[in-house]
Amino acid sequence: MIEVQHISKTFQVSRRGAGFSEAFKALFHRQYECIKALDDISFRIEDGEMVGYIGPNGAGKSSTIKVLSGILTPDRGTCSINGRIPWKERTAHVNEIGVVFGQRSQLWWDVPVIDSFELLRDIYRVPRRLYDSNLEELVTLLKLEELVRTPARQLSLGQRMRCEIAASLLHSPKILFLDEPTIGLDAVSKIAVRDFILEQNRKHKTTVILTTHDMQDIETLTKRIILIGKGKILMDGSLEHIRKRFSATKKLTVEYRGKHIIPCDGMELCSSSNQIASFEINPDKLGVSDAIAHISSQVEVRDLSVESASIDKIVANLYQQYQI
Repeated sequence: MIEVQHISKTFQVSRRGAGFSEAFKALFHRQYECIKALDDISFRIEDGEMVGYIGPNGAGKSSTIKVLSGILTPDRGTCSINGRIPWKERTAHVNEIGVVFGQRSQLWWDVPVIDSFELLRDIYRVPRRLYDSNLEELVTLLKLEELVRTPARQLSLGQRMRCEIAASLLHSPKILFLDEPTIGLDAVSKIAVRDFILEQNRKHKTTVILTTHDMQDIETLTKRIILIGKGKILMDGSLEHIRKRFSATKKLTVEYRGKHIIPCDGMELCSSSNQIASFEINPDKLGVSDAIAHISSQVEVRDLSVESASIDKIVANLYQQYQI
């Protein structure tokens, strides 16, 4: 179980203007600005839960992951992960977590991936039998048979990310922190990574905290979302609840035969051409079935589709509402 209470973290960032004279001045009188990366954040995550941790760039997502993994020490607050304080009991803590940073590598650049795996086995002191079992499972599920014999520098981004995820799981961690794990991946690689993470959670009950800007990752992998902005937790709830709250309208597209469709109360015409019309339906005023019946009374319906707002649009609405 992960329990975070009132964590705050501030960084000092140096500032100066452009040009040689400004650089010279900064040698003697450097100006600093305090940036509040985390501002009194609190949340709780149960064992085996998969949580999407979302927010815009600079919101504090990566800083949170670094605190939870023991890399950063907060200025204030407490954090308990499986009964341990990450930054005080790092050796014991890292044996039970796996971390993947999409823009950083834990593989040695010039040696075959399998050599990196062996080095990680020694670092984590994984028993040979457990290591061999985990390696066989990971290589099979992530399709790494050929990749493990290749130096990391010769792998494509998608291939390297699959190897990174395998490397983070060799020691059977109970918790997996994923920071932008699918950044820059093609569609096939993304699907493979998502399917693997779901299987890992189903089979081993691995707790997963996922930070990403790819909302398809969130929609596929998680049922709960924590929204952070400007270092503060702004919202914590289920994906279904967020859909209902921030995606009230539905889009109804109709292909019809007839003159034209006159909307009723609760319907708003979005577009119309070549006898295909799209309407925005407000379910609080008008049911979808009533809207279809209203349209059918005016024209002959040849085809229709009903769509809810995409997860990207819902999240964009969230960002707009909270002004982040």
